[in-house]
Amino acid sequence: MAEINRITAISSLEKIFPEDNVQNKAVTHFSMLRNERFHFQIAVEAKKGDTIRVIIESPISEHCAISYVQMIPAGTNAPKKSDDYFIAKDKTEYPELLVPVGGDVSASYDGYNVFWVEIFSGEMLPAGAYSLLCCAEINGARTETTVQCTVIDAFLPKQDMIYTNWFHTDCLMQYYGFEAFSDEYWRVTENFLRRAAEYGMNCVLTPLFTPPLDTKVGGERPTVQLVDVTVTGKNTYNFGFDRLDQWIEMCDRCGIEYYEMSHLFTQWGAKHAPKIIAEKDGQSVQIFGWKTRAAGKRYKLFLEQFADAVLKYIDEKGIRQKCLFHISDEPAGAMIRTYKKASKIVHKYFTNVKIIDALSDFKMYEKGLIETPIPANNHIEPFLGKVPELWTYYCCVQADKNVSNRFFSMPSLRNRILGAQLYKYDVKGFLHWGYDFYFLQYSKGLIDPYKVTDAGGAFSSGDSFIVYPKADGTPLDSLRLHVFYDGFQDMLALKLLESKIGKEKVLQILEKDCKSPITFSEYPHNETWLLETREKINQAIQNSL
Repeated sequence: MAEINRITAISSLEKIFPEDNVQNKAVTHFSMLRNERFHFQIAVEAKKGDTIRVIIESPISEHCAISYVQMIPAGTNAPKKSDDYFIAKDKTEYPELLVPVGGDVSASYDGYNVFWVEIFSGEMLPAGAYSLLCCAEINGARTETTVQCTVIDAFLPKQDMIYTNWFHTDCLMQYYGFEAFSDEYWRVTENFLRRAAEYGMNCVLTPLFTPPLDTKVGGERPTVQLVDVTVTGKNTYNFGFDRLDQWIEMCDRCGIEYYEMSHLFTQWGAKHAPKIIAEKDGQSVQIFGWKTRAAGKRYKLFLEQFADAVLKYIDEKGIRQKCLFHISDEPAGAMIRTYKKASKIVHKYFTNVKIIDALSDFKMYEKGLIETPIPANNHIEPFLGKVPELWTYYCCVQADKNVSNRFFSMPSLRNRILGAQLYKYDVKGFLHWGYDFYFLQYSKGLIDPYKVTDAGGAFSSGDSFIVYPKADGTPLDSLRLHVFYDGFQDMLALKLLESKIGKEKVLQILEKDCKSPITFSEYPHNETWLLETREKINQAIQNSL
């Protein structure tokens, strides 16, 4: 007879530690749409060194991918200014890394060892009711539990919200040791970009010039400039776009639709030009950078010529409406003078394109310096109803007011709730700065992301990257990547239901069991609430068919 007490099926919203008691967290059934990526966990009680094999016996088992959840070290748990909605602020490691398995696993922990299950088939999964027998063989002894899955005969709609998570190819170069634009550069970059697109990213930071982001003043990041520049005379230039062509072709293959052009001025105030390399008199030299006065004559003349060339290029490619341009990242009120000058230059030369910037100071927006500001989610209230398009972002300091974020130390619900918030407020775009930032703060050096997860103590663990570099040049997923995408799937399910019954009725279902309306700071801190609400949304979709 099979044992029944050493294996438990649990929702994707739990972060399970080896010492936890999971018996009261068991799930027995769930529903999903036909093209959804559904996630749940299987916790297996074992001793360190035990041999575990997890098998799912089901008519849909071929659509189930199983990964082993590994604990990853945490350095910084939370910033100094933070609320109390955390799992903990003193743990040294968290369940985080998803390592695909296809056979035996040696238990890493005394207590619960966790396996992550993803059910996905694109649009091939037939509607119907399925039983999943989840089995674990522990040193040959079998234990099992059963979960019921209902596949609803409906499809999540195409994501129309723009989502960009800054993609750092120089970090990949440094970690793997290849040169920019080598064959290996393009192979690995495409592997990482494809994974990003599979989990909701449809816009990519495109390094026209080496992005002037997270860089020590006076320092520099490895050159990843896609645009070729040739100095043809005093303050005159030619531009080549062959590498940008290759980049766009790669993006097309991966399913990326939008191009977030790298910032034209340095971060935090737009005081200088980015690093720009050009061919001059047959040699490759740096022509702009930290020594360049942003509003000076030389750089303005350069931008005038570059704008003319790049706008002509994106028109020829037919992607002008898919391109987003930046001035400078995260200007604050004290930087208004330099940012205003830079903004004037960009708006003069880069006409009829969308210009966006992470900007949380509403007074700066009121001065007309940017059409599409991107406020942080803990500073978003003044922008609600006041901007033509609402965008938002979070990063290393968004840890107060219970706003959504994705740190190791935060509950998964705090990660996933973003989807409902994006839906309710009809957010048009979401930005995050760290898909694969494997550097110390200010790009001062390379880190090992399996050991250093807080950029050397600068940020909370989990902020600066959401995938891990595998030796073969492919990414390994984090638990947080999947949970984040679950939030996007919630958003799409809500939009699907809205197309059938209208937004007012959808919000009634969404907020029915909430003590107050959902905001970016207010929502139930209860995993059961979110899971049950999503089931109600699914049932309403089923009833509308």
